[in-house]
Amino acid sequence: MSSLSKKIKTIQDNNQQAQKTIKKDSVTHVPKTKSGTTSRKNHVRKPKEEREGRICVRYKCGLIKTMQFVLGQRPGWVEVADENGEWDFSWCDLSWFRDNYFSYMEEHVRINHFRKCYELTRKNLMVKNLKRYKKNLERDVGQEELRCDFFPCTFELPSEYHIFVEEFKKCPGNTWIMKPVAKSQGRGIFLFRKLKDIMDWKRDSTRTEELRDGPQVESYVVQRYIENPYLINSRKFDLRVYVLVTSFNPLKAWLYRDGFARFSTTRFTLSIIDDKYMHLTNVAIQKTAPDYDPDKGGKWLIQQLRRYLTAKHGQETVETLFAEMDNIFIRSLQSVQNVIINDKHCFELYGYDILLDQNLKPWLLEVNASPSYSASSREDFELKCRLLDDTLNVVDMEGVLTGKEKRVGGYDLMWNDGPVYREDVNLEAIEGSCLTANTHLGCVNDRDKQLRQRLKTFPGQKKTQL
Repeated sequence: MSSLSKKIKTIQDNNQQAQKTIKKDSVTHVPKTKSGTTSRKNHVRKPKEEREGRICVRYKCGLIKTMQFVLGQRPGWVEVADENGEWDFSWCDLSWFRDNYFSYMEEHVRINHFRKCYELTRKNLMVKNLKRYKKNLERDVGQEELRCDFFPCTFELPSEYHIFVEEFKKCPGNTWIMKPVAKSQGRGIFLFRKLKDIMDWKRDSTRTEELRDGPQVESYVVQRYIENPYLINSRKFDLRVYVLVTSFNPLKAWLYRDGFARFSTTRFTLSIIDDKYMHLTNVAIQKTAPDYDPDKGGKWLIQQLRRYLTAKHGQETVETLFAEMDNIFIRSLQSVQNVIINDKHCFELYGYDILLDQNLKPWLLEVNASPSYSASSREDFELKCRLLDDTLNVVDMEGVLTGKEKRVGGYDLMWNDGPVYREDVNLEAIEGSCLTANTHLGCVNDRDKQLRQRLKTFPGQKKTQL
């Protein structure tokens, strides 16, 4: 058993013992009864003064070792082992969320997904919402202020096959990439340059009514492949960036300072399009490559990437690049703001995948509702523990935040029903458009110092031990 597994096992044993002694007056979630209704029997909360000096949060967590480790380090947090047990906080996968979402939840209860979150994370729906949003922007603000050209030309197959063919014929010889709409980790993705390679989707697009009920081809999106990716050491990479949404209406979003670049193990060339180790940067793909180094994990911290780019291209160019990425995060969230169902009990930690081209233009590839928290190295494990611990700090089950914070740990508030600006700017400069966004992606993450200031108002909170 690995040292991490032993730590998690110890935490689980301690939680099970704590559940035997925990009092019934702790804040709890009211589950549904078998009849589908909610019962409030034995769930009356005592007055606050009777519960002072004692904070207990009962949590449920899926089979995510890193999250189990982080939750087990939180003082006063106790895991609910019983499947039907009462809980205050749930970190679950999407399948459990769809099957068990409760229409009624106590005021304090939190869960880590929004209903209809797939509107942003399914590849076809994400593009559909972005296209609609872009069209509305063109009508309202005009092309010059649009700034919504950050996703590649995309079509859904088989439903838009014939429209795609018209675009394909405009630029014969270009490379296109096919992606299944509802799969992750690089599964089912392939590149092509000839229409004969996607004949299955052509046949499905021309089905007669009599054949509609027969087996159908899997839905895919086809995108124009970015043929000029930015390369480091002749290798392609993409970025994983984390954005936490605590409300969609009004929109409130936090950007994490840490992230990473995921590198391919094979030198890039367009002369070969069937090498998955060259063109796909997913860790699930790369770790099966013959020359994959498990100690390094094929990743750079985003701080390392920012320093590299700054040294090569200058600070002003890199600041423009990161500002354009900020625009991607906000525009994409705004595109689904009115279709994702807002709920004060919900929050969502999104994993954004961004690709840079040779001109340092960022492209949005996809958004993940359940980004992987598995660690490919010790450094990766520590990053994800910091990320998840700070996510819990922002969600604030303990109730120690004022609601006016612009920063919590490694998170910076980037949007709060409008843009958020840094505290050190001159607010009188608004007319001159000199305000700087309150984002620090790839900058120093001195979360420990920031959290120590926060701990002064809540001495019971301790730092996660990595």
